Amino acid sequence: MHDAPTPAPVTGHRSQFNDALRHIEKIVTDGLRHGFFECAITCEMTNGGKRQLVVRAGKSHKFNIPEDELPR
Repeated sequence: MHDAPTPAPVTGHRSQFNDALRHIEKIVTDGLRHGFFECAITCEMTNGGKRQLVVRAGKSHKFNIPEDELPR
C-alpha cells in the first residue's frame, strides 16, 4: 500500500491544526483503500483556551491546538 501525498499546510507554516487535518486525511484515505476502518474524534478545552483534539483509529493521537490556530 502506498501512502497518499501529504497536502501542503494551509497557513504556510507547521501547526497543530494542520498536523491534525493531515493525520485525519491519512486515516480516512488508508481506511478507504483497505476497505473498512473505524475512527473516533473527540475534543475538549484545556488550559489557556487550547483545544485538545484526540483522534482514535487503532492508536490514539493528541493534538493541542491553540485558539489562534483555529480557522476564522
